[in-house]
Formats: sequence, structure tokens, C-alpha cells
Amino acid sequence: MTPDADAAPAWAHPSAIVDEGAQLGAGTKVWHFSHVCGGARIGPGCSLGQNVFVANDVAIGANVKIQNNVSVYDAVTLEDEVFCGPSVVFTNVFNPRSAVPRKAEYRRTLIRRGATLGANSTIVCGSTVGEYAFIGAGAVVTKDVPAFALMTGVPARQTGWMSRHGEKLALPVRAIDGAEAVCPATGERYRLQGGVLAVLPDGMDRGTAAT
Repeated sequence: MTPDADAAPAWAHPSAIVDEGAQLGAGTKVWHFSHVCGGARIGPGCSLGQNVFVANDVAIGANVKIQNNVSVYDAVTLEDEVFCGPSVVFTNVFNPRSAVPRKAEYRRTLIRRGATLGANSTIVCGSTVGEYAFIGAGAVVTKDVPAFALMTGVPARQTGWMSRHGEKLALPVRAIDGAEAVCPATGERYRLQGGVLAVLPDGMDRGTAAT
């Protein structure tokens, strides 16, 4: 493991296996019975729970939390501050057969900054989950997910919008352009434009808030 030289070193439980060459950022912790392969790149301040597997072709950003029993396979990228609940499932082959080698056909999966993947959710390979999206427990994601979208069900469909703080916003899925909502926890304001939800910077001209 290769911790940052100028900060607290990474730490791994004695039962964990961290292969030579794996990059672990400062303060990252690897808990019981986990395995990090030699090509993995993991940023600072991360937590890998019990029985987590991280493959070689994996990039994980800063302050990522991966709960127990998650396997992060080749071709998966987790950006900063992603949360993976217990037993989240990633894949990298769309149509696997035991008798047919398909390592050259891996489809890349990208989980953008701040997204939450609920317990037992499944992310089918080739999907991008947008920034601060929220995937409900047990949901099965089969296509790209917009930023801030709340996704539930099998297959997952959008059932709402979530704030950066993780609060559901009072905003219909298909609200009209210019509709706004406020995070009940932080007061942060959001506006929907062209089907894209964005945080309103301070001082931006605001329209009528959604109710």
C-alpha cells in the first residue's frame, strides 16, 4: 500500500489483504477480510467495510464509504464522497456466459461525486449515476441516472429529486422549466431547467419556487 507521505497513513486490519502496488490515500481504512488488488487506486479518507473486494481496474476518489459485502469489479469508477450501502452489486459484463470469455467486452460504470447507492441495489454495467443521485435500497439501475435523481424499484425509475444533503425535494419528477425547490435541511435552492436540476448559486435571479 502507498499512503500519502505528509499525512496520517492508510490502515488495514490484519485480516485484510492489500496487494503490492495498491494505492491507498491518507487516512483510508480497510476493515476485516477485505481484499484490495494491486492495481486499485483509492483516495484519502475512505472506509472499506468488512468483506469488501476492490479489483485492479478500479478508481475510487476521496471520502468514499463502502459498506460490508461489496465487490467493486474492474471498469468501475467511484468519484469523491460516494456512499455504497451494504451488499451493493456492480457488474462489468452485460451478457455473461461461463463458457464465453468476455474480458475484452467490459462496460465501464461511473458513479459521480456524492451519489448514494442504497443497500442491495444493483448497478448494471455501462451506466453512469449522476452527481448526488440517490439509488434506493434494492433498486436495479439499467440506464444512466440524472444528477440529484431519486431512483427506486426494479427496474429503477425516477420517483423524485434529492438535495446534496440527502433530503427529498418538493419537486415533481417532470416539473416545468424554471421550477424551484428548497432543501428542508440546509435551505439550499435548486432549479430545474431542460430536465436538469442544478443548485442555485447565491445571488442568482430566482423565479417562483415549486410547491
